[in-house]
Parts: sequence; structure tokens; C-alpha cells
Amino acid sequence: MQNLLHNLNPEQLAAVTLPQQSALILAGAGSGKTRVLTTRIAWLIQSGQVSPAGIMAVTFTNKAAKEMLTRLSAMLPMSTRGMWVGTFHGLSNRLLRTHYRDAALPQTFQILDSQDQLSMIKRLLKANNVDDEKYPAKNLMYFINNAKDNGLRANQVEAYDPIERKMVELYKLYDNQCQREGVVDFAELLLRCYELLSRNQPLREHYQARFRHILVDEFQDTNDLQYKLLKLLAGHGERHGGALFAVGDDDQSIYAFRGANVGNMSAFEREFQVENLIKLEQNYRSHGHILDSANQLISYNSKRLGKNLRTDAGHGEPVRIYEASSDLEEAQWIIEEAKSLMAEGAARSDIAILYRSNAQSRVIEHALFAAGLPYTVYGGQRYFQRAEVKHAIAYLQLMDNPHNDSAFLRVVNFPTRGIGMRTIEALQMAAEQYGISLYAAVPYVAGKGGTSLSGFVRLIEGARFETQQLSLPEMVRIVLDVSGLITYYKGEKEGADRIENLEQMVNAATQFVQEEGFGQAAPAHLGPQAQASSGEAVIYQDGIEVLDADAPLSTVMSPLSAFLSHASLEAGDAQAQAGQDALQLMTVHSAKGLEFDAVFITGLEEGLFPHESSSREMDGVDEERRLMYVAVTRARRRLYMSFTQTRMLHGQTRYNMKSRFFDELPEEALKWLSPRVQSHWSPNRKTAWDDASFNGGSDNKIAQQITQKSSTGPGWRIGESVAHAKFGEGVIVNIEGSGTNARAQINFGRAGMKVLDLSIAKLEKVGR
Repeated sequence: MQNLLHNLNPEQLAAVTLPQQSALILAGAGSGKTRVLTTRIAWLIQSGQVSPAGIMAVTFTNKAAKEMLTRLSAMLPMSTRGMWVGTFHGLSNRLLRTHYRDAALPQTFQILDSQDQLSMIKRLLKANNVDDEKYPAKNLMYFINNAKDNGLRANQVEAYDPIERKMVELYKLYDNQCQREGVVDFAELLLRCYELLSRNQPLREHYQARFRHILVDEFQDTNDLQYKLLKLLAGHGERHGGALFAVGDDDQSIYAFRGANVGNMSAFEREFQVENLIKLEQNYRSHGHILDSANQLISYNSKRLGKNLRTDAGHGEPVRIYEASSDLEEAQWIIEEAKSLMAEGAARSDIAILYRSNAQSRVIEHALFAAGLPYTVYGGQRYFQRAEVKHAIAYLQLMDNPHNDSAFLRVVNFPTRGIGMRTIEALQMAAEQYGISLYAAVPYVAGKGGTSLSGFVRLIEGARFETQQLSLPEMVRIVLDVSGLITYYKGEKEGADRIENLEQMVNAATQFVQEEGFGQAAPAHLGPQAQASSGEAVIYQDGIEVLDADAPLSTVMSPLSAFLSHASLEAGDAQAQAGQDALQLMTVHSAKGLEFDAVFITGLEEGLFPHESSSREMDGVDEERRLMYVAVTRARRRLYMSFTQTRMLHGQTRYNMKSRFFDELPEEALKWLSPRVQSHWSPNRKTAWDDASFNGGSDNKIAQQITQKSSTGPGWRIGESVAHAKFGEGVIVNIEGSGTNARAQINFGRAGMKVLDLSIAKLEKVGR
């Protein structure tokens, strides 16, 4: 027991050894929250308070779940295979597989990743003659997913105008189509699980009684539906209530655009009457100046539970700030600093370059390429998202569930087999007429097209028959062959990499069956539950089916179904692997959960970071500040920040004011590498830039431009501060034309860059 608790600091020890009651652990960046979670689980098991089967642990990425299981295996002499540790989607999938009948799903239901979901919606729009310009497929997908994330079916969504009413109608048609094809999207996994537990009291009480301890990582990132699901499982307000151990950091809540509700932390504290709120403030990652910057910055947010990170590592290096004249100069500065770091012994993979917008990466990538410095863009396309891999997966999906129309359409004519669009349209009409899947509608298509379609069906049926008793890796190998995919890519000019990716799928299948305990020789098609549904006795307890509910995945699904679910969930995972021996480029959102010796935060300019959209959204600037806090706390030893006077974005040159966030950092922690020619941003200042911007410094290029053009325009000067009734205060950055044709380009800070006709715009000069 003492070995488990060895080296925990007082706050960590208090969290790990809490009694069985709901608790909120406020875990700051780098404070060892993963250690606390895993040690808490190990302590509960080792002290005899709960068996491994009585614990549910929820993470936000598959990577985090695997890390937790690996650590638990090292801590305890036990198998973790049957434990319910995984993501919300993974655990919901597991529960629905066990109770597919009660959930009104086919046993072989399949999961649509976001790409497949979008393809299905496009088919739906086309089949119903819907104008895809008026109702773009992506907008409809966001509408549907947002409704589901809020726990709403189509008939529960309030529509206030004709556009919304049409979206609701399409949502209903989409749901019907998914049910007909036997597929679910990511949001549906959670909603279907929530609905199942809500209406089925015996099933709900079964799981409430089983999971006496529910632990949740990254609680600040939960959306409304996820929180409702947790409340159901924890038995909130019911006699079967368990303990909910929530670990999170409200200062790192940066996914509001995905539906995350940081308010769930306060709601949890209130609704569960949390008596134990423990703050993990000891930071084991960053030096003092970095933490001082993070602490002071985030203090400007008002709606916080409140904490202050501290370290025993000393102040370390100051935070370095650089002002560049352009984004090109900024990129060159990054290269020079990175080279200096590497000369001091820093590994390339320990240097990260962060940006607020993906559009910023182009200039940086170009400069790195020209300098011959290897780099990788983190969060790029994952293995199961690659086109050739998705083709192979589609063949496997049809062998498991031939009524998946998305899989059917992806490969019915790939590789080409003479099936054109007219044949597909005829097939779709037949399927719609009889209310059946495309696969089932093949006999209703006549002529040459019908013959070709029948040939495709025979290919799928033949492959299913040929692989009936084969293991999953053997099945994958045969499918790659009979599908014609390998042959097709052999004829492609750059097909070698694609063939390598396809052949890698055999290895992926081999590793999967080993990790999930299926056994190398287990037939891919038929799992134990499928055997039970074919005639074996089904065990019931308190009126609910509990066959294999407490067992590993290998006893709930066939190897093929399990592998296909794994592929879909992996394709949709928010985090990919980093660590390649190259400079790491990524958005700040992608950087969450990672850490590096040296971090560059680029583009710290008003309208870019904080983003211009934040001023139009409730608490938008607070969210941007939390995003900046995440960026700062990624750094272990060195932190660099940069901004530019001009930047080319989306084909236009932007003239910038530096970010307001510089005004919120402690001066004693900073080291300015270039003269501060611009003033700090402040919403209450009379001027947006310092007089120094225009009167001093031969190195200041904007000042030079102003000197050259100061007499341009009808009484207005470049660099002059002005006020507009709608846009507020701003700075004139350029003037074109003269007299009644004069126009001014004005940076209004929060309102962004505007071009106004000076003879019409009612501008007022702001005194300095």
C-alpha cells in the first residue's frame, strides 16, 4: 500500500485516499493528474474497497485510456483487459454492443466517422432534391450533431423559421436512414446510450449498482449530454448512487466550439453537494517565470474556481518576446532561435511552434523547408482516415453488414468495374421505392448495369464464404486481394506507399486481436454473443440481459465487428501521436495535453489571438485567454512569443496591433528582444498605439511609412486614432485616393480591419 502512495505530495495524497463520496479535483497543468487518477484506482482496488469490475474510468482520448491501463498494469499484479476504462464513445459503444436489442440496434451496427457521416448527408440531400447551396451538407451535419450533443431528437428541436424547420425535417430523415442501414454516428453512440439508460430502469440500476466508483478525466471538456450520462450512471438523485471522482481544470476549457461546457464543473460541485474540492497546484513541468505568466494571465478571467500554480524548479529563463516587421521575418527569427536551441543540445522533437490558425503555418513551413529543417505538422491525417485504408475498411464493413449504404457506395465501383452513375441512380431509386438498402435492391436493377452490380454482390458474398472460418488477419489479407485494391494501386504511379498502408492493415488486425484477447486463430465472423443469439441460452438477471456485460470486448463482439468499431473510433480520436524527430508544428488546440522543452507562440496580434470572432461571442475573450493559458503551460524551460506589424492572411495584408494578452503578463517575467514600439492594448485607452509608434525608432518600418505618407488624405493621417459609432476606436493604417474618392483602411481592434469611404464615414479624431 505504501509503495502506491510513495512520493505523492500532500494534495495528491489527499485526493487519492478520499473516502467513497463524490469529489472535484482541480488539477492544474503539469500537476500530475494522470498519476492521481491511476493511483486512486489502484488504491481503491488494493485496499479492497472495490473490485476491478466495479470501476469505470472515462478519458477523452484513446491514447489517455491506453496510458492509464498501462500504468495500472505496472502498479497491480492483475489483468486490466476487462476493466471499463475508455473514452465516452468507446464505453458507450461497449454498452450498446452488450444491449443492442434493448437499444433497438442490429447486432452488427457500424460506426460512421465524420467523413462517412458527411458522405451520407450529401446522399440524403441529393436523394431528396434539396438545394445543397441553401442547405450545405456540413451545416446540416453540425446542426444534427449539436442537437444530439444536447440530447435532442428531431421532434424535440424547436424551429423558429423555415430554414430551421427544414433542417429538423432533414434530421429526421437522416435518423431514419441510419436506422435502416444499421449505422450510428459518434454523437448517436452517446445519445442512444443515454436514452437506453433513461428509459430502462432495471438496466440503469444494474450499472449503478456495479459501478460504485466512476472517475472522469478532463471533466472541463464534457458537454451537456456527457454530463447527463455521468449523472445517470452515478445515480444522481437515486437510491443506487455511486461516487463520481471528477478531475479537471476550468482554466483549460478550450472546446466550447465542440459543445464543451465549462459550467459543468460548477454544476457538478453544486448538484452533487461536493464537500471535497482539492486543488493540485504543485507544477512539475514548467519553470517559475512561465508559471507566473500563466497565473497572471488567467487571473483576468472572472468565472473561475481559482488556483495558482507553483514550482520548486526556480524562476528559470524569462519569457522572450519578439516583434517582427512581417510574418516572413517572424518565421526567420523562429528558425534562428530554434537553431540556437539545437546547438545547445535541444532535440528537434522537443521544440514546438504553436499558432492560433492553421493558415499561419504556410509561411513557417516554407521557411523551415528552405532552411532544410525537418518538421512535422501535428494532428495530420491518421491511419484509418487515409483513402486507401477507408476503401479496405468499406469492403470489411460490407462483409459484416451489407446494408451499410456508405460502405457500398465507396467501393461498388472502386476499383472500377463498369458501374456508372446511371446504374447507381437506378439502384438508389429501387432502394427508395422498396424502402431497402442498396445491397438488397440490386436484384431490382435490370440490364448491363444490373449484371455488373450482381457481380459486385457475388464478390462480397464469395469473400464472406471464403473467410467464414478464418481469423481476422487472414480475412483482411484475402479481402485486400479479392477486392482488387492491391492490383489497382500497383498500376498507380505513386501507389507503393498506398500498398504499404494497405498491407499494414494485416499487422493492425494481428495486433488488435492480441490486445483484445480474441486469440490469433479465432474466426473473424462469429463471436460468442452471436453464437448465443443463434440458439444458446441467454442469461437474465432482474429481468435484463447481462450475458457478457461484465466481460472483455472479445466476449461481446466478433473480431471483425470489434475491429471495425476500433477503426472508426481511432479515426475520430482527437489526438494523434507526436514525437517524430522533427520540429513540431500545431495549432494551440492540438497542443493541449502535450509538453515541450521550448515553445514558440506565434501571431499574438489583435484579431488573430485573441481571434476576431471572440468579440462577437459571449465569454469569447475568456475562452481565448484560456487558450493562451494552455499555450503558455505547454513549455517546460523556454517560452517565446512573437507578433508582427504586418501579416499576409487569406490573400490580404493585415496591419496589426499586438495582442492585449501582453498587457496581462508580469513585466518581471519578460525579456523583450526588440524595441516595444507599439503600446499595450487596453479597451479603456484613448489611443490604440503609443505615440512612440509614430515618432521614434529608425527601425520602425511603419513609422517610416507614416513619415512618407503623413500628408496624404483630406485632413487625416496614417497612424491617427479615430472613433466610429459602430466599430469603436481604431487606427488608420493606410489611405488611398484623394478628395471625395479617399478611402481609409482602419484597424478597429475587436471589430477587425475595415475600409471606409472618408467622405461618408462619420469619423471623429481621438485626442492623444
